[in-house]
Amino acid sequence: MELPIVVGVDGSEGSLRALDWAAGEASRSALPLRIVHASLWERYEGVRPTFDTGRPAEQVLAEHLTASAEERARLLHATVRVGAEVVPESAVSALERESGRAAMVVLGSRGRGRIAGMLLGSVSLGLAGRSHCPVVVIPAAGPGVRPEPGRVVVGIGDSGRPTAAARFAFARAAARGGELVAVRAWRCPARETSGRRPPTESPVDTYRRRAERHLDDILAVLDATGSGAVVSRHVVQGPAHQVLIEAAAGAELLVVGVHRSDGRPRPHLGPVNHAVLHYASCPVAVVPDIR
Repeated sequence: MELPIVVGVDGSEGSLRALDWAAGEASRSALPLRIVHASLWERYEGVRPTFDTGRPAEQVLAEHLTASAEERARLLHATVRVGAEVVPESAVSALERESGRAAMVVLGSRGRGRIAGMLLGSVSLGLAGRSHCPVVVIPAAGPGVRPEPGRVVVGIGDSGRPTAAARFAFARAAARGGELVAVRAWRCPARETSGRRPPTESPVDTYRRRAERHLDDILAVLDATGSGAVVSRHVVQGPAHQVLIEAAAGAELLVVGVHRSDGRPRPHLGPVNHAVLHYASCPVAVVPDIR
């Protein structure tokens, strides 16, 4: 059974950007596209309609919105199989449920509500911590530099095996016929650089070499899939969030992971994921790694 790419729409400019991105990804991956509008979306974001004519008007508006989104997706990518549905739930609840049977869920970073001026909307942030599949958040504004076609960046953490995020990034780069940029950030604790140093190698060199070996080990397993994607290695000293945000400049996609040891959703994504969701200039995929 083919799992669809699900995109949440609410009529905002951000959701249209998400729709366009999701339609392109569906075309590239030969997957169906499912458009979902949660009819309680505006209430969830704290907005009241400008008119109050009761439920029938809301229903008409919601159906018009999804029909327009469906037509837009078909005009952009005629070969994509497109379906749309209005779901009478809050956005996070609806999209979390959809994520249980989706290849990925795509949405804009901001909605139409009072919090639209914030860097990251409540729906984007809430779903990223609860989704059962990868969530791709499309930034509100275009990148400052023109993206390099097919360039996908992934952060490689401390896990001794390829994570779900690494595998997802590898597949997305391969589908684009592009380049996977695997980034390993490392830091040498200050206490290691003080005092007596070994005569052969400094602590900084030791930590850098460990990071390089770790990245090589992870990529050796990924490369064994034989997908043909071009892989480049970036081992950089510095805070992980800063290293990833800088590496993502000019990328089509930045991929990070969120670990769930018991499979349960987590309201807290961690400081690195929060930072890249707020400040990365390209779309960000948050991929759950469930053990």
